[in-house]
Amino acid sequence: MTFNDLGLATELLRAVSEQGYSQPTPIQSQAIPVVLKGGDLLAGAQTGTGKTAGFTLPLLQRLHAAQPQSAKRSVRALVLTPTRELAAQVGESISAYGKFLPLRSSVIFGGVSIRPQIDRLRQGIDVLVATPGRLLDHVNQKTLDLSQVEILVLDEADRMLDMGFIRDIRKILALLPKKRQNLLFSATFSNEIKKLADNLLNEPAMIEVARRNTAAEAVTQSIHQVEKSRKRALLSHLISNNNWQQVLVFTRTKHGANRLAGQLAKDGISSAAIHGNKSQGARTKALADFKKNAVRVLVATDIAARGLDIDQLPQVVNFELPNVPEDYVHRIGRTGRAGRAGEAVSLVSSDEMKLLKDIEKLLKRKLPKLTVTGFEPAANVAAEPAQTKRPHPPGKPRRNNRNHGNAKAAANRRDEDPRRRRSGSRKSSGRES
Repeated sequence: MTFNDLGLATELLRAVSEQGYSQPTPIQSQAIPVVLKGGDLLAGAQTGTGKTAGFTLPLLQRLHAAQPQSAKRSVRALVLTPTRELAAQVGESISAYGKFLPLRSSVIFGGVSIRPQIDRLRQGIDVLVATPGRLLDHVNQKTLDLSQVEILVLDEADRMLDMGFIRDIRKILALLPKKRQNLLFSATFSNEIKKLADNLLNEPAMIEVARRNTAAEAVTQSIHQVEKSRKRALLSHLISNNNWQQVLVFTRTKHGANRLAGQLAKDGISSAAIHGNKSQGARTKALADFKKNAVRVLVATDIAARGLDIDQLPQVVNFELPNVPEDYVHRIGRTGRAGRAGEAVSLVSSDEMKLLKDIEKLLKRKLPKLTVTGFEPAANVAAEPAQTKRPHPPGKPRRNNRNHGNAKAAANRRDEDPRRRRSGSRKSSGRES
């Protein structure tokens, strides 16, 4: 099958061709015909499957084909995303695929001045991509009219629920016309997602192109057992000895990301950090530098675990395992995208063995465990026998058996956005404002 077989307009096919694509991915070949027919859709797809084009292309075609009821240019399609980075990337896709159509689009998110966003909204736009918090800021300032929305897309819906956006989503839904097309995309189908879908979707088509919570099959996964105090040295060793040129490294905390990026820089490895305490300008620059290979390593917290579209990213490293097993799947999904091969390496210390077992339980398999000569964990804390790999100049590993537990890590992880507000519930909102 090619894109020509999906019933897309000539203008869209031309844009797709310019992007270098000829054959649709499974999610695209299944979702595009459903969306073109105007029906609601519940789609389960992992990151890297091409889901953005799966809703962007038919959305643009439907808007182009139908004349707006009002002469005034109002928002006709709304795409909600959990993070600023994902919003920006969806916006880029809409601009790329819609370049030959007379449609206007814009992206709004927090962390940047609201004034330029207000100016663009006043000029009139057809497609709006937004994070929930900043969207409600505009609504409260009466700078945004949602009364003409024809199509609603919830992208990475499971992540939005994880980040505490459910209240904001309900507020937004109450502002939209009752009659509209709804598209919900999620990497997993939790009970919360099913409940949201039941309340939002009207007799939806259901598409699932990957089994629930499965890691990308194109990703080679391995565990390097190492003492906590030796992780940074091992990471530098792996990057240098294997000549890794583009590596996305995950830490649990913002402070940990900053510290590790600084340490790698001292080792002569160009690095940048990206997390919620960084200004939007700093986050955008760090990601841009990483994409164009101006920096070798991007150290990120879980705010970057979804939505980052880095073409042909070869390596992902979990410097620290995530507290939530599903986040491991989303992290390693940054590599091995669209069928390309990728490698995911996790550096695991003795106090993370419980987290590792939870991940393996989710994956329903054991991950291969390796050690690097010179970085072996102390014999009395190694939980499982590991295969020794790659020689290294002799060095005596330092013993560090402290077990800090997960409480502090969980507290640090509560929110990556420095402006997350408290709500009356037990959870604080994960609003990107």
